[in-house]
Amino acid sequence: MTAPVDTLAEAPAETPRKPGAMRFQRKYTTVRLTPDQATRQGQVATSAFRRFGERDKAMAFLNGHDEALGGRPLDLAIASAEGLESVEAAMLARTA
Repeated sequence: MTAPVDTLAEAPAETPRKPGAMRFQRKYTTVRLTPDQATRQGQVATSAFRRFGERDKAMAFLNGHDEALGGRPLDLAIASAEGLESVEAAMLARTA
C-alpha cells in the first residue's frame, strides 16, 4: 500500500547544510587559564623581565626545568600563589 500524496506533502523536507556555515568558528583544544592563573602568569613574566633584564634570560629561566624549585618555574607560578612566591624568591636569589 502506498501513502497518499497529501501525507508526503506534509513531511518536512531536510534543509541542506550551507557550505562554509561553520567555517569561522574556532575550536579550542587547549586548556584555558582561569583569571587567577592568567594574572599570576603575567606577574611572573613581568618580574622575570625586570629581574633578568633581558628577554632571552627571562624566557630561559621561566621555561627551563629548575632543580631547586622542582619543576618549570612558569608552571609552578601559574599553578598557585605559593608557587608564584617560590619562583619570585628564586629569581631574587639569582639576581641579588
